Amino acid sequence: MIENRLVAIMSGKYPLKALSSPIEAIRQFTPNWFAMTMGTGILALALGQLPLTVPWLKHLGEALWFLNIGLFVLFSMMYASRWLLFFEEAKQIFSHSTVSMFFGTIPMGLATIINGFLLFGLPRWGASIIPMVEMLWWLDVAMALASGVLIPFMMFTFQEHSIDQMTAVWLLPVVAAEVAAVSGGLLAPYLTDISAQFITLITSYVLWAYSVPVALSTLVILMLRMALHKLPHESMAASTWLSLGPIGTGALGMLVMGGDSPAIFAAHGMINFGNIAAGFGLISGLLFWGFGLWWMMLTLLITIRYFRSGIPFNLGWWGFTFPLGVYAVATLKLGSILHLIFFDIMGMALVMMLVVMWTIIAAKTVVGAYHGRLFVSPCLASWHESNGSPSK
Repeated sequence: MIENRLVAIMSGKYPLKALSSPIEAIRQFTPNWFAMTMGTGILALALGQLPLTVPWLKHLGEALWFLNIGLFVLFSMMYASRWLLFFEEAKQIFSHSTVSMFFGTIPMGLATIINGFLLFGLPRWGASIIPMVEMLWWLDVAMALASGVLIPFMMFTFQEHSIDQMTAVWLLPVVAAEVAAVSGGLLAPYLTDISAQFITLITSYVLWAYSVPVALSTLVILMLRMALHKLPHESMAASTWLSLGPIGTGALGMLVMGGDSPAIFAAHGMINFGNIAAGFGLISGLLFWGFGLWWMMLTLLITIRYFRSGIPFNLGWWGFTFPLGVYAVATLKLGSILHLIFFDIMGMALVMMLVVMWTIIAAKTVVGAYHGRLFVSPCLASWHESNGSPSK
């Protein structure tokens, strides 16, 4: 169905009423769209991990995971086509202070697919898929590492930034590494070679450290910015939820990697280190979860304030979904480890909230994409404006 829609776009049968021609959907395509794969992917994973004996919920999660694969392939084709057909315009993204941050959504969207292979793919196709999953994970690691250092390098050298214009989108390039760390922690136990298990686990810890301290440092700056310059513009309202992302992912990563550590370290004669890592993972996961609770409550108050004054819909609304979803999954993970019903109930409540959010945002996205209103490239508009030429 998705492939048929792409053919319809290229053939001119797809409305895209706000665009001058169907090819504009390619010309105006940006990595922002991959935030949709993040939100869809985390909902699929959350539904597949609910502590309920309701088979259709897991089937629904699997269906969303298949949809997410289709979306990721479609978006990858569209973005690759933009670079092939409109290279000069596509490369302007590197100088744009906001859109360039969304490069981080590509490896994060891929990570949800990788995790889905482990949750849904293994029961369906068996262990034969593990080599492919491992290959995809290393690709994800490479993209996450590149995003986490190259985008900040551009910020520090030639992009234009100011503290009053800062938003939580600064987190997107660096958080990709800790999302990859979670995927590595989930993958490691399924690898048959104990050396590969060890390398994957150690790499995951490095990825966590590569990302989380930088993200926490950014949150400090963000608090200062909001205290001095108040809330971002309404068009960036959803970005306030992004702060919850690295906290929830940080908690989940420590819980998952800590759970792997005893067996994997023991296989290398370091059983004491494994037990220490497991205990440290649980305690740090709890601490991050508590920190995330504060951010979530604050973000809820900010969101209510935004909605009371009205906020326009844009692709940024997908920022509501992934941070909430990963925090919900971390909550469910704590419930399964500690066997405390509080975490089970709260995790399920957060997943239900995510279902409502995803449904609303997905419906608005389909309508906006159908009419072409969401195909807008700010970096392209800025470039043409600086050159004194029209963008279309």
